[in-house]
Amino acid sequence: MKADNETEKAVRAVLDKFAESYAKHDLKSAMSLIAPDADVVIYGTGANEKRVGPEAIKAQFERDWSQIEEPGLEYSWVSISAAGDVAWASIDAILKAKIDGKKTKFQTRVTKVFEKRGDKWLIVQGHFSFPDQSQFFD
Repeated sequence: MKADNETEKAVRAVLDKFAESYAKHDLKSAMSLIAPDADVVIYGTGANEKRVGPEAIKAQFERDWSQIEEPGLEYSWVSISAAGDVAWASIDAILKAKIDGKKTKFQTRVTKVFEKRGDKWLIVQGHFSFPDQSQFFD
């Protein structure tokens, strides 16, 4: 179900703050958007990047930032849906990074699940992936 305007605006604000926090290597800000639950999950793009719980997610952010300079996340398409106090977003994004001194961009797909707690929306699940480049047809 498509989110109402208020929910869509609030969830979009979390997405924007996440992108800003990630780009600035701001661990405190990024973690303020993540549910503090032991079962919160974020999957990264690497085969070994399944992170469960806040401490594991913190470690992943720190690992990411140790491997890339100037990270950036730009959303090119966002769809936000909701039911009650749960919302989910499907996103096409560009992940920008500087790796070994070379700037690069990757097409990514992102899904996130949010739960409203009090007046705040928190990320309870996230998934990042790269589309299979071999399947692109014009």
